[in-house]
Amino acid sequence: MSAPPALQIREANAHLAAVHRRAAELEARLNAAERTVHAQAERLALHDQQLRAALDELGRAKDREIATLQEQLMTSEATVHSLQAAVHQRDKLIRQLQPRAELLQDICRRRPPLAGLLAALAEAERLGPVPASDPGHPPPGGPGPPLANSTGEEADRVHLQPAVFGTTV
Repeated sequence: MSAPPALQIREANAHLAAVHRRAAELEARLNAAERTVHAQAERLALHDQQLRAALDELGRAKDREIATLQEQLMTSEATVHSLQAAVHQRDKLIRQLQPRAELLQDICRRRPPLAGLLAALAEAERLGPVPASDPGHPPPGGPGPPLANSTGEEADRVHLQPAVFGTTV
């Protein structure tokens, strides 16, 4: 076997050097890619941690808001029950006072005619009894026929017995 020519050795050496450079270049790119992946993984882990913290805080805020709303609901329900009880008490009081109110309204409607009647009775008492006279001859300007208990407005009502003035009522 003979030794390879020098040219072949140089070409082989150049080829090995090129392969070695290419291997070094690929290793450098691989190292750079590994660093990029590692940095991205760290950023993703940090971002994931931040998102989890934000999600936890959001959950706590939601729980606080639910607790606040439940407290407001309980307060509102208590207020509603209190107001319903007050309404019930007032309705009861209204039902108790309704007959009295109707009676007072009736009294108010009857007051003006009653005041007139009382004034007339007072005038009759002021005039006093009719002086005694001869039974066959009534005194001049004396009483005529007995007065009836009617003002003329009560034509449709039952007539009462006639009244004679001059007695204490």
